Amino acid sequence: MAAASPSDSDGSRAESREASSKWLDAHYDPVANIHTFSACLALADLHGDGEYKLVVGDLGPGGRQPHLKVLKGPTVLTESPLPALPAAAVTFLMEQHEPRTPALALASGPCVYVYKNLRPYFKFTLPQLPPNSLEQDLWNQAKQDQIDHLTLKEMLEGIREKAEVPLSVQSLRFLQLELSEMEAFVNQHKSKSIKRQTVITTMTTLKKNLADEDAMSCLVLGTENKELLVLDPEAFTILAKMSLPGVPVFLEVSGQFDVEFRLAAACRNGNIYILRRDSRRPKYCIELSAQPVGLVRVHKVLVVGSTEDSLHGFTHKGKRLWTVPMPAAILTMNLLEQRSRGLQAVMAGLANGEVRIYHDKALLNVIRAPDAVTSLCFGRYGREDNTLVMTTRGGGLMIKILKRTAVFVEGGGEVGPPPAQATKLNVPRKTRLYVDQTLREREAGTAMHRTFQTDLYLLRLRAARAYVQALESSLSPVSATAREPLKLHAVVQGLGPTFKLTLHLQNTSTARPILGLLVCFLYNEVLYALPRAFFKVPLLVPGLDYPLETFVESLSDKGISDIIKVLVLREGQSAPLLSAHINMPVSEGLAAA
Repeated sequence: MAAASPSDSDGSRAESREASSKWLDAHYDPVANIHTFSACLALADLHGDGEYKLVVGDLGPGGRQPHLKVLKGPTVLTESPLPALPAAAVTFLMEQHEPRTPALALASGPCVYVYKNLRPYFKFTLPQLPPNSLEQDLWNQAKQDQIDHLTLKEMLEGIREKAEVPLSVQSLRFLQLELSEMEAFVNQHKSKSIKRQTVITTMTTLKKNLADEDAMSCLVLGTENKELLVLDPEAFTILAKMSLPGVPVFLEVSGQFDVEFRLAAACRNGNIYILRRDSRRPKYCIELSAQPVGLVRVHKVLVVGSTEDSLHGFTHKGKRLWTVPMPAAILTMNLLEQRSRGLQAVMAGLANGEVRIYHDKALLNVIRAPDAVTSLCFGRYGREDNTLVMTTRGGGLMIKILKRTAVFVEGGGEVGPPPAQATKLNVPRKTRLYVDQTLREREAGTAMHRTFQTDLYLLRLRAARAYVQALESSLSPVSATAREPLKLHAVVQGLGPTFKLTLHLQNTSTARPILGLLVCFLYNEVLYALPRAFFKVPLLVPGLDYPLETFVESLSDKGISDIIKVLVLREGQSAPLLSAHINMPVSEGLAAA
């Protein structure tokens, strides 16, 4: 009987894995030369023929120019150069009349390029920002040759460090030059007007007045100057403008613009801000302990990936629901929506090559890729409804199709025991001393316990006796009654013969002030003299420390010291609320004399 070869066994294991997997491997090209992230991937029927294409905003690494690529199946259908790096790509319906083919919007730099039928249709540019007035005055002086390029450099550097309004691109480029190149730059650009332009950081779509899948949608833009803009889908005018405390990098919206909508923006300051339809400022704020790397809305839960290698679930009011740690750093996130089964889940691409799919905090499935996945997109591609498109760190393209019989079950991603179970504990070796102590405890355990209990009871008894003695002799610096919760301590300063005595009195109650207290001093009048033997205490506000100061003069020239007793009383009562004994130091001046 012939033995099976290693290649046969490897092939059989691969076949068994594929049979147990929920995905079909449709295509894998490790050298597809596609470098992008999830925000720049979109699936849409761009020609209205039922054939869904893949839109890719390619970053063009290695000094290459970025491109807009459209793929049909595994092949590139069209490829167009872009003037700047793409920030996001979305498809939306911008008109109601037939044929209802979606338009493609690609954000790049300060512009949004709109394509219809893969042809340029409209270009929206962000409005210019007002320039810095001091910067404008400096360039006007340079234009009139009132200042030289060195003075201009020093003044612009001062403005850059202190001004709230940032400098324009022209000034920033000028400050980066060498001293030998600055004069020529000033002569070339001093006649040009100063322009300050922001750029788009993120983009998404918001239904305008209907929640239908084929309804018109508005574009929502996040900009570098901490603003959110909502654009009209037909005229591309700004319908609404909202301000944020940080620069938005991820957006999630729900609802309709004309009815009611809720917008969540994850910003670079590590916070997520929630805005409503009529709010120009954030209504709620979610403070994260680390920077966000992804934001996905699953039904009514906001799922956030952070740089702490974990997923967090929040409500729209900022309440944390759950946290799931990841085995590696999160590189990208996106939504998996299986409409036929009504399933919504979160896909997270990790640095170890895994793609994990979660429903809330339950793991549904794990996909292992040959390289780290940097972008994810799930939806209809070609004529297949449930297609997963992934791009890898090395520029590869992977396409997987979900089996029609596949059903996601909670916990289906974990096979066998958890990895922590296989970790060996570092148990130290048993020493001779440890063995002797163990034998002693076994043999004399009862006697050791009795000795311990006896010492514990003696300690409690001594503490109780000391407490009773302090109460009887009024030596307690803390009030024993709950009606007058007071705390007192004294500080003596000086070398003598005159000492400064400071009493710190505090009301330790939570909300009730105390009024009508007196402070009285009992002392040996042969040894000490005080300006006043008693005085009134002002109103004591809860929680505040009140310093009460007086002076004590030592009358003895024999180097004798005594105690001064301080009593805190209520007006009309003889029993003190609390007291303290102050051990006065020996007067250095009189002792030396």
